[in-house]
Amino acid sequence: MKQKIFGVTVAKLTASFGQTIYMVGLSLFFGAILGILLALVLVLCRKGGLKENRIVYGIVSTFVNIVRSVPFVILIVTIMPLTRAIMGTTIGSTAALVPLIFYISPYMARLVENSLLEVSDGIIEAARAMGATTFQTVWNFLLPEALGSIVLALTTGTIGLLGASAMAGYVGGGGIGDLALTYGYQKFNTPLMIFTVVILIIVVQLLQALGNGLSHCLREHN
Repeated sequence: MKQKIFGVTVAKLTASFGQTIYMVGLSLFFGAILGILLALVLVLCRKGGLKENRIVYGIVSTFVNIVRSVPFVILIVTIMPLTRAIMGTTIGSTAALVPLIFYISPYMARLVENSLLEVSDGIIEAARAMGATTFQTVWNFLLPEALGSIVLALTTGTIGLLGASAMAGYVGGGGIGDLALTYGYQKFNTPLMIFTVVILIIVVQLLQALGNGLSHCLREHN
């Protein structure tokens, strides 16, 4: 007889947590890369930026604002045709990566943009005075100075993704959300619901503590 916890087998619990880690990890990786690129475009092309271009800035800023204004559950349904075109299906943890990346990229873009804008103008001016190119200014001055703040932005994005991945259970995305909905809510299994909530709270607290600690170390190092 298979061992069960709150009416669910240990294998099912393990698989659900594994699916959540898979969705959050991959979507954070790709979403962070796209988000940082979008943030750099916003910072460089804004008024007074190193590569001021109001048209590009307006297009990117509008896109970011539009995506961020759509609730994640609605976003999942809205981009289902895109998800199907890329993944061949709209069901499962892998298919959920598309809306998760689409959701987190603009979110990360605004967070990282704020981090980059915190860098003193004097540092940028010093880099330009030394003859640094735009790439050198970004890579050697802008990003290193903002790294501590960017870590906090990534921490916030990770926690946001954790919540979004739970909502992915509504469309068969698997993970903790699917476990709580299918085996907890729909079967009136309150202990399982409470268990998943407690686990999520613990994970969020650990992520925030880790992010705060790493950010503090980076700021002290600089």
